[in-house]
Amino acid sequence: MGRPCSRAEIIADAIVHLLGLAFGIGACVTLVILIALNPDLPRGISLGLYSFGLLAMLACSALYNMTSHARLKAVFRRFDHAAIFVMIAGTYTPFSLILIGGLWGALLLGFVWTVALIGVFLKLRYPLRFDRLSVVAYLLLGWVILAALQPLVSNASLAALILLLTGGGLYSLGVIFHLWERLPYQNAIWHVFVLAAAACHYAAILVDVALA
Repeated sequence: MGRPCSRAEIIADAIVHLLGLAFGIGACVTLVILIALNPDLPRGISLGLYSFGLLAMLACSALYNMTSHARLKAVFRRFDHAAIFVMIAGTYTPFSLILIGGLWGALLLGFVWTVALIGVFLKLRYPLRFDRLSVVAYLLLGWVILAALQPLVSNASLAALILLLTGGGLYSLGVIFHLWERLPYQNAIWHVFVLAAAACHYAAILVDVALA
């Protein structure tokens, strides 16, 4: 952050992260139970990759934002920023592999994971470069789903579409607070937007993939 945080701001952000981890763990355990009750390999793989991406993002963000030790914080920063790419690609996986399927699904899945893995490499190898560009990359990668809008609309339920677009909107709106460093409680507000968006995408995956 561009300014020192007050103790109250640090506590507020820590509470948001702990709630996020609790949500993530509970959400992923629910997906595991659903797969165990109705085994299906492609669906299990897609939900497994999604769960990995979600928990990686939540855990790395918590480690980075709740650590005060300078050297550890620098290490966790790399993983925090890299995990965002993994989370985006993981979220795409159930929609691409299960919901859209076919050539469109394969192309979308291949493109998103290729870009995500390049992003992970750059973030781990060059952690202090491309910060502003990374925000743009996150947003563009998140909205590349629009390229497959027609097959998505054809295969997704109305509820899932609304949840998916709402989540994308919340992520995009939250970027304003991520960049607004002088705003009190800026970090906590940004992370609330992230959790709300992640919850929307989880609900969409639950409705159209896990419970389908």
